[in-house]
Amino acid sequence: MRNRRKTLDLAFAIMVMAVGITGALAAQAPPKTAQVGGRIGSKLYVYDLRSGKSTLIFSADTIWEAPNWSPDGKYLISNSGGAIYKLAFKADGSVGTPEKLAIPADYSCNNDKAISPDGKQLAFSATLPPAKNSQVFLADATGANPKLMTVDTPSYFHGWSPDGKTLAFVAQRHGDGQYDIYGVPAAGGPETRLTMNPHQDDGPDYSPDGKWIYINSDRSGKQAAWRFPAAGAGPDDAKAELVVNDELQDWFPHISPDGTKLVYIGYPADVSSHNPRNVKIALKLVTISGGSVGKTPKTLVEATGGQGTMNVNSWAPDSQRFAYVTYDALP
Repeated sequence: MRNRRKTLDLAFAIMVMAVGITGALAAQAPPKTAQVGGRIGSKLYVYDLRSGKSTLIFSADTIWEAPNWSPDGKYLISNSGGAIYKLAFKADGSVGTPEKLAIPADYSCNNDKAISPDGKQLAFSATLPPAKNSQVFLADATGANPKLMTVDTPSYFHGWSPDGKTLAFVAQRHGDGQYDIYGVPAAGGPETRLTMNPHQDDGPDYSPDGKWIYINSDRSGKQAAWRFPAAGAGPDDAKAELVVNDELQDWFPHISPDGTKLVYIGYPADVSSHNPRNVKIALKLVTISGGSVGKTPKTLVEATGGQGTMNVNSWAPDSQRFAYVTYDALP
């Protein structure tokens, strides 16, 4: 969300592979640290809870970010170089050559985007001159016909309500550097502020039943996962609940479509920002039962990543798989 870096518009080499690896193997043989400012390569994986393995489905010698799964399960979208691409699945589980969406070239897209629950629309964030910062836009699923949803900047989209009627986003509005959670009708209309607490909030993601919005926030003294009623957290965010708070900096909680699982990114305890993509991260999972979030996180993957690894919801419709990106330093 904050300080989005424009990805480099370099020529890229694409290799499509299907290589099974476990999170444990990735931890045993980590890639070279991806240095900030250097050339960075990307690897897009799909993790399967049934096998406990990750499969590499796409790689490139440029930065690709934040995969999001289509509701019909047929493709992923991912961004690179200021554009958003469609990666369609083949019968063997690999993906074909990325197809650039029809978003006009003057939109510099960042990594916050998602297909609508009915598969017909795309919400995304981008900087469009003369605006100096990110705004939220809504387009056809193909990227055609984008329209502005938030006039004020900066604004970063993160999640659709299950009924497709509301876009949840994070924004700074009062010149004080504070980021809060907002909602805006997909049909158009005024935005509504949903959190008020004087701390940094990010990554709003709806629960499948529409009752909750999950976020990460530093209001506990470090980044942790919280949730609040979808209508808003109330005065001084009194209705907000802490749900995950482990030894790491916990970012971007995403709920599975069946509502029984929550996956999130753990950054090192001494890394307060989510901007680096060259740090050791852990993708962790907790269960949800009867509306209660479990207290025992399970580490699924350890890798080099960060910004762009899993900023938006990347669960498959079957609730058994999710997509993520890791990064390597290139020669």
